[in-house]
Amino acid sequence: MLLSEVTEVRDAIHLLTPRALDESVGRALLREMAWYDRYLESGGADRSANPAPGNKKGGLANVVEKALGSIVKSGSSRIVDVLGPGERVRRKGLVFAATPASDFVCGTLLQLAAGMNLQVFTTGRGTPYGLQMVPVVKVSTNMPLRDRWGDLIDLDAGRIATGEAGIADVGWELFRLILDVASGRKRVAADRLGLHNSLALFNPAPVT
Repeated sequence: MLLSEVTEVRDAIHLLTPRALDESVGRALLREMAWYDRYLESGGADRSANPAPGNKKGGLANVVEKALGSIVKSGSSRIVDVLGPGERVRRKGLVFAATPASDFVCGTLLQLAAGMNLQVFTTGRGTPYGLQMVPVVKVSTNMPLRDRWGDLIDLDAGRIATGEAGIADVGWELFRLILDVASGRKRVAADRLGLHNSLALFNPAPVT
């Protein structure tokens, strides 16, 4: 399983490093954070550009809150390895792939290059993002999004916030959906509708 997006975890990295399998994995996490800091600094990037305007409309105040949310979504498993851009998965388990926060760069080039064969994409504001090479399971974090974009959402997790379903219930529902999609028994909405974005290369200009 891949966890990605450096700038989405950078400001709460102290919560990820204790989950490293060993010291070398922990140091690799810190190395990738430092590389990205230098990358953004060299391009004169304004880190306040993350969260995006849409994130702020959704309730996020700053990148620290965004990082905390991203890390919570990764669960509690040990991080067994860290991958740089273009590196293939080497170990079974939770792997951190050092990618930009851009959905299209992160998912289309770097995660695919690492060997991803199914993606679970949580969204609170809605996105047409989809990949032709691998299925993307879209999970809405709130019920208004499900009602507005019902044809694009594969699973509604907003029921947790309203109390209509528990975390474990929705978790098992997502697990069974992943198995169905991976086995070919079900098609995700993006595939049924033919919504697939182009591959996006890592931009030499700063991508926060």
